[in-house]
Amino acid sequence: MRITRLKSRSYLAAAAAFVALFALGAPAGPADAAAGSARYPRLCVGSQVPDSGPARDIVRIAEQAKAEMGLKSVILRVTSGGREVVTTALGESMTAVPATPAMHFRNGNIAISYMGTALLRLVDQGRVNLDDPVSHWLPGLPPAMAPVTLRMLAASTTGLIDYVKDPGFIPAVGANPFRQWTADELVSIATTKDLLYAPGTNWNYSHANFVLLGAALEKITGTRLDHLLQQQIMGPLGLRQTANSFTPEIPEPVLHAFTADRGTYEETTFWNPSWTTAPGAVQTTDICDLARSAEAIGAGELLSPAAYQQLLNPGTVGLGTPTEKCPATLCIAQTQNTHYGMGVLVLGDWVSQHPLFFGYSATQNYLPCARLAIAVSTTQNPGAQGGHTAHLIAQRIAAALAPGHPIPNFG
Repeated sequence: MRITRLKSRSYLAAAAAFVALFALGAPAGPADAAAGSARYPRLCVGSQVPDSGPARDIVRIAEQAKAEMGLKSVILRVTSGGREVVTTALGESMTAVPATPAMHFRNGNIAISYMGTALLRLVDQGRVNLDDPVSHWLPGLPPAMAPVTLRMLAASTTGLIDYVKDPGFIPAVGANPFRQWTADELVSIATTKDLLYAPGTNWNYSHANFVLLGAALEKITGTRLDHLLQQQIMGPLGLRQTANSFTPEIPEPVLHAFTADRGTYEETTFWNPSWTTAPGAVQTTDICDLARSAEAIGAGELLSPAAYQQLLNPGTVGLGTPTEKCPATLCIAQTQNTHYGMGVLVLGDWVSQHPLFFGYSATQNYLPCARLAIAVSTTQNPGAQGGHTAHLIAQRIAAALAPGHPIPNFG
């Protein structure tokens, strides 16, 4: 299948147009724009940490975790009821360069939660139905995918394999981490393989679903994905430090990343992230935006109540791994229920996402019943334990601040 992208200009011209759009702001309503711009100063800065109290406890947790996990940096922000509890940065970006809260890092699958919310906004606007067939916008899918709907793409229930788990994919990325992957290349790896199950009958995480979802959103709206997400998500929410790039560039100031995944500890900051999700949704952010994102996506601020329920459970409870079915109320579950929503993880009572990309680890988590948001970003020193270290720190913070609502593991 060939995915046609909405491109009529060179990348340089497209970048210039995006800068202009970003500077002018998205066409949000006056109330949305005022609320977003008042959330925090343009430059994300650390807060004063008192000698005792929750803020000091959070910093101690982060300091201990940094030492235990061998981390180069830990940047975090915690809010309660939309108000800052603490914002801080520990460690270094590079040798002798202190990490700061203003530094930008890759946000990976956080953008998938934006695509899920953007789709649900289109449903609220009456422009699409979640059960519309994807082939209406993306003809040429294999016949086995004829039953696939928009809901199945966003909820990852299509049955497509995850191209990242294809035996040759990670070795290919490791052999040339600067390679620019196209959407067609990525999707073809998945669509040329048999489906794992009949669409809609089970669940598995597949990056291919979200590459296809991005292409479908473009076709539905006639708007390039990076512009669509700015208009529908980042603009209304005041996420002024969150943006797509069609290149590996990261805006200054940069949080640098390092990993030993190829056997030698090396810098990975500018390895090409084009394979991670749909073109137009390959983003960078800062910790203030990440915390704001946790609040807004986790609370369904941009959605109707009905759409918010779909965000939390589009029919995925009980699929993929055994879970106990329960209603998606304000505190989503009273059990250790975990499942996938519309581009979000529902981990017990928390709405989460935790991206991981070659030395970068980040996490956003929101507890709706307490209006508590936890955002963490980490990078690694030589010999670090690796994995979702940011999420592990968020789990420790949650245990201290909301002991009755632990954040479970997922995946």
